[in-house]
Amino acid sequence: MPGPLRITVLEGDETGQELLEQALRVLDSEVLQVALDLERFDLSLEHRRATRNGVVHEAAEAMRASGFGLKAATITPEGRDDVGSPNRILREEIGGKVIVRTGRRIPGVVPFGGVHAPISVVRMAVGDAYGAQEWREGEGANEVAFRTERIERRVCHAVAEFAFRQADRTGAKVFGGPKYTVSPTYEGMLKEEMDAAAERHPEVPYEPQLIDATFALLLSTTGEPLVIPALNRDGDILSDLVLPLFGSIAGSESLLVAFEDDFEPAAIMAEAAHGTAPSLEGKNVANPMAMILGAAALLSHAGDAGQRAGRAVREACLEAVASGARTADLGGELGTSEFTDEVISRVKQKLDVWAAL
Repeated sequence: MPGPLRITVLEGDETGQELLEQALRVLDSEVLQVALDLERFDLSLEHRRATRNGVVHEAAEAMRASGFGLKAATITPEGRDDVGSPNRILREEIGGKVIVRTGRRIPGVVPFGGVHAPISVVRMAVGDAYGAQEWREGEGANEVAFRTERIERRVCHAVAEFAFRQADRTGAKVFGGPKYTVSPTYEGMLKEEMDAAAERHPEVPYEPQLIDATFALLLSTTGEPLVIPALNRDGDILSDLVLPLFGSIAGSESLLVAFEDDFEPAAIMAEAAHGTAPSLEGKNVANPMAMILGAAALLSHAGDAGQRAGRAVREACLEAVASGARTADLGGELGTSEFTDEVISRVKQKLDVWAAL
């Protein structure tokens, strides 16, 4: 008999931690009918400061071993000499290459521009404009700013390959791309890997576009599911457009993916696409759906039993909203915990029915 599925739980700050606790109520062995082992690490700002980020390094090591992580939103302090972002450390230490953020329609929430099929942005997790060296020379009107950026072939390959595999799994089209006409040496490297992946996956529809055309065409897209490979900076900005197109980011989870040599996932960390929302802390009004969907996304990569449980959680969330069981941000009256109660009830019913069938 296989052992329990181990998930590394990365605790966070403010409302982010409260929503994680709701997702963990769903990630219960009795609810999901899957044996689970949840190993928790306190990544709150207070504890990161107390350990000088030691707890972040411990959590990354645990996540490399388990292969699965569920992270609450955390505070990144502004001070240069402070502990900084735990996300950067986690990305580097698990070898994360790709960040995937998926926008999807929520029943009863009106999207913008006719968008209703899912759109996934698959972007680099490292390199490009982030971590670049910057400096200035000269003074006054003659002052000049410089920045050195770099991308790696292996990361471009990972982004392109994952994008095509994601499109194959979801029946989507690979769409978009970098500004390779203006930057054939730098941005063209990602385009080369996209073209190569298209040859490896001829069954996947492929429509490359320059990044500016991608933005423009997204505003007129209709019913076709899309997967968009992107550079780190382009993908960061693109995600901020794509997710709100669906009228709310409540249905959007974010995944950080590290890969084996064969580009199968070696470790996946899921989180909500939103932040810590300090104004909502302690009020039982925040929407936990994105965190719960993040947990479902992890389960979907965990064998047949995990995939079944992940599907049940995902359907339960969307069906609950469709039935009118909604938090205030979606026009409903349920509190945070009451929405989670509704999801848990529906998950249990689904799994019982599927077992009977």
